[in-house]
Amino acid sequence: MVVFDVEGVLIPKNRLFFDVGRSLGVVPLLKILLYGFLYEVGAMRLTEALEGCYKATRGAKVELFIQSYEVLPLIPNAKEIFAGLRAENCKTALISSGMPTFLVEKLSKTLGADYAFGVEVGIENDVLTGKIWGDVIQNKGKALVLDKIAKSEGLSLKDCVVVADDRNNASIFLKEVRKIGYNPDFVIRAKADAIVTGRFSKILPAVNREAKSRNLPSKNDLVRETIHGSGFFIPLIALWLGLPIVAFIIVAMITVYVASEWARLQGKNMPVISTITRHAASPAELCEFTLAPIYFAVGILFTLLLFPARASHPAIAIFALGDSTASLIGSSLSGRPLPFNRAKTLEGSFGGFIFAFLAGSLFVSPWLALAGAAVAMTVEYLPLPVNDNVLMPLFTGLALTLL
Repeated sequence: MVVFDVEGVLIPKNRLFFDVGRSLGVVPLLKILLYGFLYEVGAMRLTEALEGCYKATRGAKVELFIQSYEVLPLIPNAKEIFAGLRAENCKTALISSGMPTFLVEKLSKTLGADYAFGVEVGIENDVLTGKIWGDVIQNKGKALVLDKIAKSEGLSLKDCVVVADDRNNASIFLKEVRKIGYNPDFVIRAKADAIVTGRFSKILPAVNREAKSRNLPSKNDLVRETIHGSGFFIPLIALWLGLPIVAFIIVAMITVYVASEWARLQGKNMPVISTITRHAASPAELCEFTLAPIYFAVGILFTLLLFPARASHPAIAIFALGDSTASLIGSSLSGRPLPFNRAKTLEGSFGGFIFAFLAGSLFVSPWLALAGAAVAMTVEYLPLPVNDNVLMPLFTGLALTLL
């Protein structure tokens, strides 16, 4: 039995409620965004956040949810993966703690899944009442659903595989099951037996416990990491133009990029920016708002503003070259995954460390470069709650400032 989380794995995360809220007006949308934010930062339990979101949609027609669902892109290769699992006589189940059951059932028919569980919602005269209930929104409710499915099929938990992306699924990342994190957050990354990033087609080999194959970087990987590595030149540009001008340019680029992504999700194209995004992002990232460039820019901007040039410049260089080369080397070699973060390999981390050290050595003494590279690659390895594109340059800049 292979069990899939839905949002963030099979369809874009948070897009359904965002599109519904936008259709209902400014006030419902702002309420939905607020509840989502409070849950993401840990200030509100999932059940409370969901109750708030569904109350904000009270009075919405069922047809609005269906229309919003039907325009959501399905993760590329999803149908092929489910067909492959059926060919291997695997049962499949979808468990969502956010989408209403009637939509999860529609998705299960599209994919040919055997089970579909979602949030039970109150409906009167084809209009949502704002009331919700069901096992999936309760504490460890997904684990209860998984146990029910396994028993109905006469399976033990050892016969089950779970594919999920965020901490809301920690309750079904049980010791007995095979746990696969797909583009996972820091909680799932630490608990997973295997981690899949990028293409969804890698899920089937992970389910079958196949060893990671050696693959050359794709064109998207090369474009993305080339852009990432080009951050090395930002300290040099700052020396030439001055910090205020560079900071203004970075903020302007973030603003333009946000507008470009908003347009892309509406099916529109912003010249140059949208094209670069399509060539640099993975197929899964293109299904939703791609945040990685924003984290990258924010990490560099804050490092420039918070630390003196003698620390911020080598920190940015170490981050830019170290992180990009670690990613390319790690994805190219079939090395052994590291403990606590199976998305990382010893080969990738060591390669990133060497390039980080070389980059830092152009700005500071070898000993300081060595220390900065060690801090950067430690942050890159650890499964932390904040994106490493933000934390790597900041922690490296702090360490070099103190040293």
